[in-house]
Amino acid sequence: MTMVEESKIYELVELARDTGKVKRGTNETTKAVERNLAKLVIVAKDVDPKEIVMHLKPLCEEKGIPYVEVSSKLELGRRAGIQVAAASVAILDFGKGADLAKEILKELKSE
Repeated sequence: MTMVEESKIYELVELARDTGKVKRGTNETTKAVERNLAKLVIVAKDVDPKEIVMHLKPLCEEKGIPYVEVSSKLELGRRAGIQVAAASVAILDFGKGADLAKEILKELKSE
């Protein structure tokens, strides 16, 4: 369970969407992780069935990519710039969210 504020994570997704690069959805996220392109992976907790995203955490751990969960797939999708739910999002380039990303990644490492 992460202690990073969800509002910060959603804000980072928006900044990366607008000024950096994000991949939306589990298939795109998985590919980004496998190719070592992802800098941060965000997964929604309310995905059902959980099997859709359960491979991402061990894959991220294996690749050394930070992983964080948020509560809402609808909110994650909206913040990532789509009108539907997104089970997961991979940030490839933080863009103008680089400073916020540093703060979030530091919090994740300290847990």
